[in-house]
Amino acid sequence: MSADDLEQYEAEIEHQLFQEYRDVSPTFQYVVETERRFYLANTVEQTVHVEGGRTWIELVLGDAWVWDMYRQTPMRFVPSVRVVTFKDVNIEELPKQDLAL
Repeated sequence: MSADDLEQYEAEIEHQLFQEYRDVSPTFQYVVETERRFYLANTVEQTVHVEGGRTWIELVLGDAWVWDMYRQTPMRFVPSVRVVTFKDVNIEELPKQDLAL
């Protein structure tokens, strides 16, 4: 596989992932971004820990969708995710969709 083939393959996977994200995002309440992955979730619990002069963040996400184009399993919907990180975390609440048509 050439470098161009690999680049094309990754672009196609990322495009498919974006389309899936666009389709499922209205069903979630939060967007969570870490240094390694991007998540959609309906519940987010954040705990900041300080131990030995170091600060780390623990997230527990419920009813989640995982953006990771290198994921080994095709299942992106998971019942819960636990994330532990020393890096920044961004949590945004998505606007409520008006369901009246």
